[in-house]
Amino acid sequence: MDARRTILTLVFVGSLFFLWDAWMRQSSAPQPPAPAEATATPATAPTSTPTGALPAPMSPPAAPLPMAGPMAGPMSAGEPQALPAETFTLKNRDLELLVDAQGARFVQARLLDQASDQYSGGFVRLFDRERLYEAQTGLVGSGVQGKVLPNHTVRFLPLPLRPEDNPERTLLLAAEAGGLKLIKRITLSETGHQVRIQHTVLNTGADTATPTIYLQFLRNGDPAPGESSFYQTFTGPALYTEQGKFQKVNFSDIEKGRRDYVQRASDGWMSIVQHYFVSAWVIQNQAAREFYTRKVGENQYAAGILQAFPAVAPGAQQTHEVVLYVGPQVQRVLETLAPGLDLVVDYSWLTFIAKPIYWLLELLYQLVPNWGWAIVLLTIIIKALFYPLSAASYKSMAKMKAVAPRMTALRDRYGEDKAKFNQAMMELYKTEKINPLGGCLPVLIQIPVFLALYWVLLASVEMRNAPWILWINDLAAPDPYYVLPVVMAATMFLQTKLNPPPPDPLQAKVMMFLPLVFSVFFFFFPAGLVLYWLVNNIVSIAQQWFIMKRMNVPV
Repeated sequence: MDARRTILTLVFVGSLFFLWDAWMRQSSAPQPPAPAEATATPATAPTSTPTGALPAPMSPPAAPLPMAGPMAGPMSAGEPQALPAETFTLKNRDLELLVDAQGARFVQARLLDQASDQYSGGFVRLFDRERLYEAQTGLVGSGVQGKVLPNHTVRFLPLPLRPEDNPERTLLLAAEAGGLKLIKRITLSETGHQVRIQHTVLNTGADTATPTIYLQFLRNGDPAPGESSFYQTFTGPALYTEQGKFQKVNFSDIEKGRRDYVQRASDGWMSIVQHYFVSAWVIQNQAAREFYTRKVGENQYAAGILQAFPAVAPGAQQTHEVVLYVGPQVQRVLETLAPGLDLVVDYSWLTFIAKPIYWLLELLYQLVPNWGWAIVLLTIIIKALFYPLSAASYKSMAKMKAVAPRMTALRDRYGEDKAKFNQAMMELYKTEKINPLGGCLPVLIQIPVFLALYWVLLASVEMRNAPWILWINDLAAPDPYYVLPVVMAATMFLQTKLNPPPPDPLQAKVMMFLPLVFSVFFFFFPAGLVLYWLVNNIVSIAQQWFIMKRMNVPV
């Protein structure tokens, strides 16, 4: 078996791997949420309330609650305002939230630091009224059977803020039903994508109640706008617990009612993941909680967390705090919010290799504050580290190239007698001390590393809108003029000329045609990925040329 056939086999196996990996990602599951705190840590475990008992996300809106009393004169602290607006807007430098008075639901989240022409308005939207995607909270629980509690279908009314509160970043909403009053205090910091939500429950009834809070996402199963059809990344729910670690949930599994994930734990978060972005509910206390997913309509899915309050006596109150993260998958930010939250940047089974590669890429970016040049340097460094292995492969190929004329002569001599030709070829290999498979093992060892680098570049949100040079102003988008794919095709063609020519004329034609096939695929790949492959090819050519010159093999 000659080296050219070996290379063809590796190309075929590599292509199969990419197809398999893309299919696995498309048919697998979602990703993680963000952290929270508890001013009054819930002490009891989640109730056994079935997830189906939660208010249906698409239930008809409840009628507005009646005012507690006539609104004459100035409003005193704690009294709801009359005739509230339908929606409320909170905004900081990086995030703009739209909160619907019906259920105090988060119905739109614009990421002001993530420009995109795939969304109307020019910015990425996670929660979105144009598509079905929102975050909801509310109460269910024991001790209040038969009563509708304040939930995401009940009308909430605004309360006045404290003098020190910033009205652009703080919102206070309240609703009362079933003998309980729920006050939601929603706060944004000056910057960033964290939303702190404080739920205060006041028992206005005559009986002790044990409510359970639910924190859930509602989303359709469609991919996010702008998703490529040439490579697939995971979209859907994902959760993390110390017991089960990071677990993704496929929308198709939700359709089938499967729950192959940890459902009860005393830690962990729940999220919805899509390429580059994540929304996550993060509870930072260590009280028991229940994770759930369910189908709520045609192509509509809910995923969330249940956590019980301690018993609330008549006239008493309890408070629960949670953090909602809604933003880009910036690993250094996510890892500070909750354990395992940075795993939403999904490198699949190559995470143990990809994490150090990303660390090195980020370090290089600090040295040369340009992600394009950081990719160039990273690729060169990895190729240099693997040079001893690559050299073994190049030496084997150089020997094969040196005896190529003799191989052609043998084929001409024996014609169609393949048995005699193969016997003569093996004798030639033995005489020249050539192992036709000598270059395979070094290549196979390097494949996981370069595939991990591929996924690092594909999954890193830092590539979005990141310029390199000249016309390349977004490393996450394809080269608008296709220059990089064309140059990469040229380097692939040059590599085929450096390698020993196949004795089989048909095989030789196939090898010459492969660069054109690959370049067509890379026309639609992000420029950062094409840049990586291009630099990898150029360094490989330089290394192979050096080995061939040192072995006195004609280049």
